[in-house]
Amino acid sequence: MAEGPSQVQLDRIAWRRRQTVRSILVAALSTAVLGALLVFAITGAPGWDRVRQSFLDPSIAADALPDVLRGLWLNIRLLIFCALGSLALGLVIALLRTLRGPVFFPVRALAVSYTYTFRGLPLIIVIYVLTLGVPGLRLQGMPSVLVLGGAALVLTYSGYIAEVFRAGIESVHPSQIAAARSLGLTYRQAMRHVVLPQAVRRVAPPLLNDTVALQKDVGLVSLAGPIDAVRAAQIATAEHYNYTPYIVAGVLFVLLAIPLIAVTDWVTLRAARRQAGR
Repeated sequence: MAEGPSQVQLDRIAWRRRQTVRSILVAALSTAVLGALLVFAITGAPGWDRVRQSFLDPSIAADALPDVLRGLWLNIRLLIFCALGSLALGLVIALLRTLRGPVFFPVRALAVSYTYTFRGLPLIIVIYVLTLGVPGLRLQGMPSVLVLGGAALVLTYSGYIAEVFRAGIESVHPSQIAAARSLGLTYRQAMRHVVLPQAVRRVAPPLLNDTVALQKDVGLVSLAGPIDAVRAAQIATAEHYNYTPYIVAGVLFVLLAIPLIAVTDWVTLRAARRQAGR
């Protein structure tokens, strides 16, 4: 018959429970005190009433919310397509940079030039060039400004994502490819079935972080004219001479980012535990 936990083990478990409850209470109390101090400092400022009227007007927020929500739906759709496009293009560029042999030098040089260029260019400049400069060519079949703005986001973020993928690919030990080749796999098959699955799993947290950053930057497409959440807030601000619509748009962007940030933190913690062997 199996024996139960000893008295020492029971005492240790009870002590850990008491410590956990105590830590939670201390954290809650310190958070409440800090929050009260911040509220007192902000609301006690001499210009608080004017700031509240200009940025936190409930009636204006309720009036601007429907238009900002309609604009946010455009941001969400743009985020999905730009994220998928950036991941696909970034992976292709990363694979081109890992090609070996002198015959592939021009391809590697082009991939390196691409990552250097779009990682160095400010996103706003890329958006302006594609949405204002390219339409000036007056070519047939010219896509809409929204598509060109999305292309600017894809081109810029794929440069960052390509480097993330390349770091993941190069983190896989060369013996993995050697072992796959010894089993009869071609270099292409070894990359597809052996290297890439490990690389993607290792770089999942930074890829998700880039997606979070992209979720914020899709609002920059409003610079080209499409009415997204930011542009809708700008229009409402001009109508009411009040900045509350910008606060509404900002809160919606934060709420949109919370699930993605939570997934990123979970994946990061899981990867850390897997690496620690727990």
